[in-house]
Amino acid sequence: MSDSKIVSVRAQQVYTKRGHPGIEAIVKTADGSEGRGMCTSGISIGTHEVKFTFDGGEKWKGKGVMGAVKNVNEIIGPAIIGLDASKQAEIDHSLINIVPNAKGELGGNAIAAVSAAVLKAGAKSLGIPLYRHIGGANAMYLPVPGVGLFMGDKRYGGGVTTPYPKPTNSILCYDFETFADASYAAWEIYELWQEEMQKLYYDATKSDHDFFVVPRGVVKSDEELWEICAKVIQDAGYEGRAGIQMDVAADTYFDREEKLYRGLFSSKKMTKEELMKYYQKIVKNYPIVCIEDPFNEDDYDAHAELTSLVDIQIVGDDLFTTMKERVAHGASMGAANCVLLKVNQVGTITEALEMIQLAYKYGYGIMPCESRGEGVDIADYCVGINAGSVREQAIGEIGNRFLEIEQELGHSGKFIGKMGLKGKRFQTF
Repeated sequence: MSDSKIVSVRAQQVYTKRGHPGIEAIVKTADGSEGRGMCTSGISIGTHEVKFTFDGGEKWKGKGVMGAVKNVNEIIGPAIIGLDASKQAEIDHSLINIVPNAKGELGGNAIAAVSAAVLKAGAKSLGIPLYRHIGGANAMYLPVPGVGLFMGDKRYGGGVTTPYPKPTNSILCYDFETFADASYAAWEIYELWQEEMQKLYYDATKSDHDFFVVPRGVVKSDEELWEICAKVIQDAGYEGRAGIQMDVAADTYFDREEKLYRGLFSSKKMTKEELMKYYQKIVKNYPIVCIEDPFNEDDYDAHAELTSLVDIQIVGDDLFTTMKERVAHGASMGAANCVLLKVNQVGTITEALEMIQLAYKYGYGIMPCESRGEGVDIADYCVGINAGSVREQAIGEIGNRFLEIEQELGHSGKFIGKMGLKGKRFQTF
């Protein structure tokens, strides 16, 4: 018989693929089950996200998290020892009420890591897969996946002010019978894309996520690269079944004094109105099926207008930051039609699940993103909440986990296909 009472909680600073440290929490239960949860900061960080605790100073360029580790080991851990790891909501409630303003005082990263570790420890103690622990018998759908193509902000040769390697551009494979079929299509498209990049831009490099980074001054605008994307999709035989997904992170290009977007998609400056027309043009001319954060993070009106003007998925990341209040406000205006899920933006698993249910109530989609340390667990998160789409993850380690889950589910599992994407283009009944 399992005993899921928590007997130990500890944390440590770990290396992450982001290049700066993260915090990993390890939770153990009385029956020997162990859960590990990791949290790291992202590339594009919305100002409305829960605040992380960093050490500052020169070491680790100020991004060390030993203070957050200490908070877990000395304050957070002792407060939840003896609680039942299978009761996620109760523990998360305890975490955010350890002290007043616990996330601010102890670190959103410390609390998020512990919350994720509890979730995994609870699933192991119960002897069930993580996706089943999250979603129960309702967990059955595999999301529309994709693969990264190109990223970066310096390829236009000037005019760029952002320090972030955005926009990123990926492929979403949506019109297939199974996840395995979509995964293979993504692999095939990426192989052709890789051949094109090596042929046309021999000095292009790869990022740590295998996105190609085109050197400075090589292209005048992203339209040159979207043309190649369209050709590759067509050459692979997947026209109308796969399309371009972009994470614009437009807020990082927004000059708040001039009220202009600088260096976005080309070296030119654009007003909001010009950018609005530009999105309509490129959605019409290229196989773009999903745009994330197309305007600055507080411009609900622009997000709402674009959502009404195009028939594709519009995702809010910095716009919503996984928070119920921001999602509710956006939904009241029709701003975007999908929410990017990053658990660490809000703090705890329970708060993220509450946001997800609210988004579904408003008819919004959920698109989980593995950028804050979730690792292969993002696959279980997706299936547990029946997410419609996921950022990338068609291939690689996380793709392997999706394929494994598809096999585990057997006949009860379903690939959500084009219905997983929001926008009138995909909503056929």
